[in-house]
Amino acid sequence: MQQRTLGTQGLTVGSIGYGAMGTVFAYGPADDTESIAAIRRAHDLGVTHFDTAEMYGWGAGERLLGAALAPVRDEVTIATKFGFTADDWAPDSRPEHIREVVDQSLRNLGTDSIDLLYQHVHDPAVPIEDVVGVMAEYVQAGKVKYLGLSNTDGDQLRRAHAVHPISAFQTEYSVFARESEELFPLVDELGIGLVAYSPLARGFLGGAVQPRSAYPEDDIRHMLEWWAPEHFDQNVAVVRALTAIADEHGVSLSQLSLAWILAQRDDVVPIPGSKNPDRVAQNVAAAGVVLTADDLTRIDALSRDVRGKRIESRV
Repeated sequence: MQQRTLGTQGLTVGSIGYGAMGTVFAYGPADDTESIAAIRRAHDLGVTHFDTAEMYGWGAGERLLGAALAPVRDEVTIATKFGFTADDWAPDSRPEHIREVVDQSLRNLGTDSIDLLYQHVHDPAVPIEDVVGVMAEYVQAGKVKYLGLSNTDGDQLRRAHAVHPISAFQTEYSVFARESEELFPLVDELGIGLVAYSPLARGFLGGAVQPRSAYPEDDIRHMLEWWAPEHFDQNVAVVRALTAIADEHGVSLSQLSLAWILAQRDDVVPIPGSKNPDRVAQNVAAAGVVLTADDLTRIDALSRDVRGKRIESRV
């Protein structure tokens, strides 16, 4: 698989990574055996970057990913994130909490060092300079290699980068979610790479989208406006049009969607996640899909027809 560089500090990963949230959290029931098989299939097919977080099962996701990658730990990079409390899901980046979580993440993952450590979400109660200062302590101690920020804004990125180089900005980015493009000039200025989570729009671009009623009540798609009754039919129409473009190339909708992301920048790495090994293989194959300038123009136009925000205002 082609390699891509995130930031200017030396972090190089495969052009498509693996997002492990769904192995334990948010998308219905999971099977550890199948999830581990999916993770290992990804590695076998050339994926080198794997992403998880403390809040994905409050350690369960890290333990599962660590176990799955233990035989090939030296061949991959692992990213994890801190920044929430388990009691009420509130932001918590107090220095003492960061240290507690990161130390536990190292134990959960069964590793001596975390390749990429993110603050998961901005905490308005703690200056970003203090947050990055604690993160940098782990770099200096050899327990973390690179730093990143997720779900943040331009001011936080700039201030964080002034304390310690930030290698990656993780943001939701897909044909359906393009809000973060307004930050592209800043990350270019600072030399920060992009990691695109939910690149298949929480499954809307997976090729088998269904109405909300088809998903369990605890499924995250009940909180996403794309599935709201007033938006769903319009968004399905966008999917049909995108699928027609995919059919012209003999590829799946998910492959077209991932190829579109890869074509936007040479320093963006999407991290699709799947618990199904065959779907993982399909996602990885997107790295070989080449889109024409006309394809990109058509996809861009269709993306403007998407209705609804990424999440509902009540979330």
